[in-house]
Amino acid sequence: MTKSILVVEDQLELQRYLKDFLSDNDYLVYTASDGIEALEKIKKTKPDLVLLDLGLPNMSGESVVEEVTKKYPGLRIIILSARNDTLDIVKGLNLGADDYITKPFQLNELLARIEARLRQSSKFISKKNVGDLELDQETHEVKRKGKLIDLSPTEFKLLEYLMINKNKVVTREMILNRIWSASPDIETRSVDIYIGYLRKKVDNEYKSKLIHSIRGFGYIMKESGLS
Repeated sequence: MTKSILVVEDQLELQRYLKDFLSDNDYLVYTASDGIEALEKIKKTKPDLVLLDLGLPNMSGESVVEEVTKKYPGLRIIILSARNDTLDIVKGLNLGADDYITKPFQLNELLARIEARLRQSSKFISKKNVGDLELDQETHEVKRKGKLIDLSPTEFKLLEYLMINKNKVVTREMILNRIWSASPDIETRSVDIYIGYLRKKVDNEYKSKLIHSIRGFGYIMKESGLS
C-alpha cells in the first residue's frame, strides 16, 4: 500500500523539489505552505508522515507539532529546519516530533529517516498493549487476559487513545478534541461518563487497575498505581 507524506514548507521551490523527489520514490505527496493549511490537509488527507518546517507563516511549526501530537498521536513527524542549535533540536523533539533534520540535508539520508519512521509506525500500528490488555486496531478486538471485551465504537476510540498515550496524562479537553472533535453538543462530563463505561468493562473484574484518574488534570493509562 502506498504511503502518503505531507510536506509543509513555505519555500515553494524546496516544496516542489521535495514533492518530486518523494513522488519519484513511490510516495503519495501532499503539500502545505503554512501551519493552518497543514492542519487542514492532515484532517482531510490523513497522511502517514509529515515533513515539517518550523519557520512557517500564520502558525509556527512548533504549534503544528503540538496540535498534531494532541489530535493525531500516531502520526509521525520529521522536522526539517535550518535551526541547527542543540536547544532547538531538543525542543522540537520534546514537543513530540519523531526526528529532526537540519538544512541543508542529503536526500538519501532524508529518505532513510522517512523509511525508518514509517517502519516504526507500521510495527506498532496493529496491536497496542498495556499490561494484560490488548487492542487490535485492524480487527477492533479488545482482550484482557485473552478474554474478549465488547466495546461500542466510541468506547473503542477512547480506549485506543488512552493506550496510544499510555503513561501520559490526557486531559478531558484533549479527549474531547480527539474523540468528539470538540463538538459543541458534547460536554466534558461526557468524558467522565465514558471513562466510567470503560472501567466497568476493562478494570472491574481485575485486581490490577489500568485506567487512573489524575485529580484536576484528567486520566492516565498505566499498569501500576492507585485510581
